[in-house]
Amino acid sequence: MSRGFDEVISKVKSCGMKKIAVAAAQDSAVLEAVREAKAQGIADAVLVGDESKIREIAAGLGMDLSDYRIIDEPDMAQAALTAVKLAHDGEVEMYMKGLCDTKTFLKSVLDKEVGLRTGSPLSHVAVFDIPGYEKLLFLTDVAFMTYPTLEDKANIIRNTVPVCNACGVTMPKVAPLAAVEVVNPKMPATVEGAELTKMCEEGQITGCIVDGPLSLDLAIDPEAAKHKGATNRKIQGDADILLFPDIHAGNLVYKALVHTVPGVKNGCILTGTKVPVILTSRSDTFETKVNSIALAAVVAAELN
Repeated sequence: MSRGFDEVISKVKSCGMKKIAVAAAQDSAVLEAVREAKAQGIADAVLVGDESKIREIAAGLGMDLSDYRIIDEPDMAQAALTAVKLAHDGEVEMYMKGLCDTKTFLKSVLDKEVGLRTGSPLSHVAVFDIPGYEKLLFLTDVAFMTYPTLEDKANIIRNTVPVCNACGVTMPKVAPLAAVEVVNPKMPATVEGAELTKMCEEGQITGCIVDGPLSLDLAIDPEAAKHKGATNRKIQGDADILLFPDIHAGNLVYKALVHTVPGVKNGCILTGTKVPVILTSRSDTFETKVNSIALAAVVAAELN
């Protein structure tokens, strides 16, 4: 079991360096992350974008570009299509957003001819290394699916289980979260949590243990589980995957962890795609970008 991002990075180093295509690479934060990922033996990169600006930014960073392949494409949308085609064609194992806006980037991911569609819905997973929590915690979906249906939630679980496997978690425990841990017909999240549990028991969702609905405290705090007498539950404060009822709940927990927990580390990828997709925000830290590349690399190694 991988207990933190240090172990994830160690694992990807043992898998051999992967290659990433960056769309609109003329972004200082992304170039810094790419340089660090290469220095750590995580991933090499193909830089697609405005070559003159890429070189100007790299010069300001003191970054040597002699070992990087650069594809000159000043147009943002075309840069995204050029970069995603490299992933589609198997020339690289990962795809990363640079300076282009999220809408343009996602449009390239979903392009019918050169994109990364697999037939599965896309979903986002954020992986957290939290001081005091003994293992990695997988949060989904905090950034992509807004109001997932029951079937969407089942697909989110199916997308997330391979990410857990790549990080060393062989049979992840999935907690479909709600405000309470009992079924209340007036609270749809509780009803769907129970349905997902049943789907897992009947073999419609495999490779994991689902136990819902669960309140957040029962999902992540063994002491709370004891105090509430939840000794009959499959999950007793030891969840691996937190499945949120909607994007609001997920995003609020994500940002609370990022902005209030000292020493927390995280990385994020988009799943349900042909190769792992790194969709970081400009507000994400340098470390988060590097961790996201490392996360994508271990998932890519598992896919190969």
